[in-house]
Amino acid sequence: MSKTSIDTPSHAPFLHALWHKQRVWLASALILALLALVDPRQAGASAMFTFESLLSTAPFLILSIAVAAWAGATGADNLIARAFTGTPIVMIALAALAGGASPFCSCGVIPLIAALLAMGVPLSAVMAFWLASPVMDPSMFVLTTGVLGLEFAVAKTLAAIGLGMFGGWATHLLTRAGGLSAPLREGIGNGGCGGTKVRDPKPVMWRFWEDAERRAKFGREALGVTLFLAKWLTLAFLLESLMLAFIPAETVTSVLGGSGLAPIALGTLVGVPAYLNGYAALPLVGGLIEQGMAQGAGLAFLVAGGVTSLPAALAVWALVKPRVFLLYLALSLSGAFAAGLLFQLWGLA
Repeated sequence: MSKTSIDTPSHAPFLHALWHKQRVWLASALILALLALVDPRQAGASAMFTFESLLSTAPFLILSIAVAAWAGATGADNLIARAFTGTPIVMIALAALAGGASPFCSCGVIPLIAALLAMGVPLSAVMAFWLASPVMDPSMFVLTTGVLGLEFAVAKTLAAIGLGMFGGWATHLLTRAGGLSAPLREGIGNGGCGGTKVRDPKPVMWRFWEDAERRAKFGREALGVTLFLAKWLTLAFLLESLMLAFIPAETVTSVLGGSGLAPIALGTLVGVPAYLNGYAALPLVGGLIEQGMAQGAGLAFLVAGGVTSLPAALAVWALVKPRVFLLYLALSLSGAFAAGLLFQLWGLA
């Protein structure tokens, strides 16, 4: 082995870390670079489309960022702990509402679910929260309104709460019949930092600006959410520009258009592998709807993809026993299909 090969440091760890932290930005840059090589005109058009789309949604982005930062700084997300007390009917209803309305810490929903189940919270209430939480939160509502309109945002919110209620009650009835005891896999702990919201809920401080630490947290949350939304929406609008340029509208209309059951069923199933991110999916669905995708199919795609996207499904599989995992999939897909069908019927009424 030569002296050069021994002394020269490997760049692999640095490149791996760079890709892991900035992979979304790098993906957008790579797409534009490839476009510039094969179709310079489309590269310029896609860049302009992305910039104009970000500019048009800027007011909603700013409001969405402010809502998320406010929830973190005040501790309003700790109110979630109050959803898991009372009778089954109260717990399921409150858990579904909490899932559709409350943002979370960066640990995500999986550790929180582990904590709830390990603490003995009924699986029915946990399932209600679990199914509703990925679909909607206040920031998502604001951004959905900006991208897809207020009617779609309200429909998505009702779908999240309805899915949680449906899943919670179905799980409650199955639990009473037996067969769903001890849902966690062996060795799963109590949820780490995600579980502190339930184990030790902190008081909410609505006038957060009076506390220096909470003001600093507001700034950190705002910056974090800004960077998160900017990278995902940049990629999403870029992909939307390519979709509009290269996928004929008649193809989308023939596959996902119309008012029948088939487009909604296909939107439900396609949402599982094709879903990128809750925020990134919005412009993509908007572009498909412009090309003829049925509104019901679009809602089914967003609901099914939000709950059962491959990363989320793998995390659920690692957390619970197979029978609970299969129940989770069945409830999410059937609920997403029902939400899309109801929304489609509402539009036709």
